[in-house]
Amino acid sequence: MSKNKAPSSRRAEIQHLYQCYAAGQTTLPACALLRFLHKEQMELTANEETAESLIDRYEIEESARESRCMTFEGFLRYMESKDCCVFDQAHTSVYQDMDQPLSSYFISSSHNTYLMGDQLVGKSHLDAYVCALRKGCRCLEIDCWDGPDMEPVVYHGYTLTTKILFKDVISTVEQHAFEVSVYPVILSLENHCCQEQQEVMAQYLISILGDKLLRTPLDHPTTGDLPSPNDLKYKILIKNKKLKAQVKTETEESVDEVEEDEEEDDEEDEDQQTTAKFWSPRKAGSKTKKKKVVVAEALSDLVIYTRSVKFISFSHAKDNQNFYENTSMAEKKARKLAKASGADFIQHNQRFLSRIYPAGSRTSSSNYNPQEFWNVGSQLVALNFQSLGFPMDLNDGRFQDNGGCGYILKPAVLMSSQRSFDLGSSQHSVKPTHLLLKVISGSNLPIPRSGKALDPFVRVETHGIASDSRRKNTHTVKNNSLSPHWDADMNFSISFPELCLLRFCVRDQIGLLSSEFVGQYTLPFTSLKKGYRWVPLRSRDGCSLDPASLFVFVWYS
Repeated sequence: MSKNKAPSSRRAEIQHLYQCYAAGQTTLPACALLRFLHKEQMELTANEETAESLIDRYEIEESARESRCMTFEGFLRYMESKDCCVFDQAHTSVYQDMDQPLSSYFISSSHNTYLMGDQLVGKSHLDAYVCALRKGCRCLEIDCWDGPDMEPVVYHGYTLTTKILFKDVISTVEQHAFEVSVYPVILSLENHCCQEQQEVMAQYLISILGDKLLRTPLDHPTTGDLPSPNDLKYKILIKNKKLKAQVKTETEESVDEVEEDEEEDDEEDEDQQTTAKFWSPRKAGSKTKKKKVVVAEALSDLVIYTRSVKFISFSHAKDNQNFYENTSMAEKKARKLAKASGADFIQHNQRFLSRIYPAGSRTSSSNYNPQEFWNVGSQLVALNFQSLGFPMDLNDGRFQDNGGCGYILKPAVLMSSQRSFDLGSSQHSVKPTHLLLKVISGSNLPIPRSGKALDPFVRVETHGIASDSRRKNTHTVKNNSLSPHWDADMNFSISFPELCLLRFCVRDQIGLLSSEFVGQYTLPFTSLKKGYRWVPLRSRDGCSLDPASLFVFVWYS
């Protein structure tokens, strides 16, 4: 595009492109359209047939179609269609290899899924499970407590959050589990129930979930690896502690050995201490004596490939952990380990599932940045799905890939057997990818409640390993929500594009140093299309702000 006076609207920008390729003719012949596809859109596999099929799809003027040409109106329709979206439309379906062990995937995971609000007085609601499942979430958390009349209840223990019935949660999961994805759902139980009520839980899981519940290991000979998402289609797995195999004594009475000290204890202790601190600061120091939960055999029998064990150390796991055992840890502990021994963490996550959950001190249900734990290959990076904002934007961006099925194949760099690989180190021998972005313009940006036109600017962020995480802003355009024009060039250098997310965020400059969120869109770098593209925008709660969008030019090498 030549640098004459800036075009005044998206339509004018597209008209300028059209005229460059129509070369003085009134319509754009198929061969010129093909040239545009090759040269600008980098659609290198496009051929004459591709160009003609676009004419058939977007040209409505009969005479132009017959002469295999496109009028400007047809070209405009094409440029504003899904075919020119910045997100690769091939990635709106499942396209990745789904036959690798579960440990080879990032899995969309929710923390305290039952909550609609904060962790202390928030409402527990079945809708929270429906919303999470409809967002493609595949690992749900259920905190189970003894309820009246032998009916186990679900709520956040030691708090005033409301209670819902365990059986209702399971019915809701049964109904919605496979609405948006056929791949397995993991129910992560934080189990505080007495043995009798655990037996009730087991009965509900069996009777309500029926064939969907995985009750026995799969037939195919496993290579000491977890099964794949394809192996477990339409199955629901229970993640909980499990009794050790029975040991026969002299008198032939069987004795169940229970793991002494298990995974959820960490999370329970943290919850209990945090809430104690909140309700009575004086008691916080003294650790309440917690009664040990012994797993009921009926419930233990339902744990097949996701047995929760306590994390001790990477070397202990290497020597002792079985492929069907997984660990959970709070973000602070995980952050420490990632900093101190990132390479070991990556290697650990090549074989075993690990779940990370938000610190108990996040009583307002805030979230951490999930990228730091994806960087070490943790599969189950659990977030509070009810809390909107930047961490959930990243989660939504990561998991809209691969058809939104909730499973994303980890990049090869996290699965490589090169022992020394550590994403935390600043020295990488890889040749970085250079991303050139031109943020050209915006269109139909939503006007704030005040009714005053925006003073918008665009912030573009890259999120990956520490050295790949950057952000750059355009200048601010005064008083223009309808068609702000920036024409701003940005350059990024990215060492590991396969781990990287790109986030476009439109903000309204309300003061010298203050701005407010208008809309955003996040996508994986690997789903980014080159050329002239439009970027859809989403609201704070992830809803489409259509017709609001950005117009950009993307190139990388």
